[in-house]
Amino acid sequence: MAQDLSTSIARRSLVAGLALSAATVALAGADNAYAQAKETTSEKSLYERLGGVFAIAAVVDHFSDAVVKNPVVGQKSKNPQLREWHTKNLKRLPGLKFMRTLWVCNVSGGPFQFTATKPGKTPVGLEEAHRDLRISPAEFDEVVAELGRTLDFAKVPKREKAEVLAAFAAHKDEVTAGYVAAAKRG
Repeated sequence: MAQDLSTSIARRSLVAGLALSAATVALAGADNAYAQAKETTSEKSLYERLGGVFAIAAVVDHFSDAVVKNPVVGQKSKNPQLREWHTKNLKRLPGLKFMRTLWVCNVSGGPFQFTATKPGKTPVGLEEAHRDLRISPAEFDEVVAELGRTLDFAKVPKREKAEVLAAFAAHKDEVTAGYVAAAKRG
């Protein structure tokens, strides 16, 4: 009986030792997984860091409404094309919000594909959609400022805000192409 008890205790000690070793290995694996997750987090796309399609759509919704009300580029704009669009074409605003959401999702690395309604020089080009609006560089800058205010309203972190504004600003020449062409014609 003493030998059975000794064998039983030895088996329990062995099992406990193995369990402890397995736990240590599991914890080490968890630490490695956590470290990898941290590395992956820093490598997320802008789309993921913005919160995905629903967060982007909420920002686009707020931004689009703010642009309509903006005194420089909205309903009271001195630019007759912008003023007309923001007063007589508002029935198109839901579709425009949808297209803007797709565009932001696409350029920020998301899974959605933007296809321009009026194709330009690039797949995400904006020149043809904006040509007839004759948006001046100053008006474009005001739209960028409105976007910045919207990103602040949505509490978008500084890094992501800078990336969104840079992505938007990269298309300034396309958006202002109609204005530039009209100015050249005199």
